[in-house]
Amino acid sequence: MADAVARMVVVAAAVYLAPGLALAALALARGLERLDPATRGASLGFRLIVAPGLVALWPLLARRILRGGPPPVETTAHRRQARGAGS
Repeated sequence: MADAVARMVVVAAAVYLAPGLALAALALARGLERLDPATRGASLGFRLIVAPGLVALWPLLARRILRGGPPPVETTAHRRQARGAGS
């Protein structure tokens, strides 16, 4: 019984991570700058650091690729106050 559960967990992880590996490889090879212009000229070290996150969060990456357009702007209380909108 435990073996079957372990196999199901491994298969589920593989099914989830396989598209993530493909999308991460594609993004790292040629699309990272299109997703976020701030990554233009990023070093190999940076790309290696963000790769696991791209693999794990592939549904968000896929949505970002499909939606296109500029990257989302972070809006926090600190940024709003810096722009004068927080008062």
